[in-house]
Amino acid sequence: MSPARTIASLSTGLVVVAGLGYLASQTVLSAPSYVVSDRQYVQAPVPAAQAHGEVQPGKPVGPQRVDPQWVADTAARAGIPATAVRSYANAQLAEPRGCDVGWTTLAGIGWVESQHGTIGGRTLGDDGHSSTPILGPALDGHRYAAIPATPETTAWHGDPHWDHAVGPLQFIPSTWETWGADGDGDGAADPNDLDDAAYAAVLYLCADGHDLTTGSGWADAVFSYNHAQSYVDSVYTAAKAYADRTAG
Repeated sequence: MSPARTIASLSTGLVVVAGLGYLASQTVLSAPSYVVSDRQYVQAPVPAAQAHGEVQPGKPVGPQRVDPQWVADTAARAGIPATAVRSYANAQLAEPRGCDVGWTTLAGIGWVESQHGTIGGRTLGDDGHSSTPILGPALDGHRYAAIPATPETTAWHGDPHWDHAVGPLQFIPSTWETWGADGDGDGAADPNDLDDAAYAAVLYLCADGHDLTTGSGWADAVFSYNHAQSYVDSVYTAAKAYADRTAG
């Protein structure tokens, strides 16, 4: 990791595929000044019967029983749709042993990627799906890497020629093939379902063994999601805002 990528003062606790929300946010964006004096990680409440065990990628974890009142209160304080808070918190509760992501990290990514599935005037339904599908631009080698579509990936986005990032967390189909997961136990792993996408994002962020309780580990994990320092900065800014609004 280059010195420019080091965010030594960042705490995992702080919070918490190039998405449409990220592209839309890139006007004049300067890197924030990271000054962290206190741990600001916001923990979703763990149900008494919740087992914190390892889960294999792609295996259904079933709906977690995060407290509905906590979801409603947190959503109001954070300014995030309640469905999204539920998805992020449930994904955190199912994180692999030894990895500490935090729902607010997922919320930061969710805002940057698609404004929690609401970009372009969409609404996010209780089932985790946006009112209309969210597709990124064609990955045709012009502005972005060239990734030809396959019959299997075309089923996700409808383009028989080029792949597109799909869903509220903007998974590229080839990445989804590896990390796609059934986060709500409905029998399907669907990148258009925020419940599934949030859990897949947890598995992806945890995959390389980064220590998300350190600034550099957190930054490296988010950088792996999208290889741009400005992306890490944007996720940090959004996730810190959610942590600040809901901590305490």
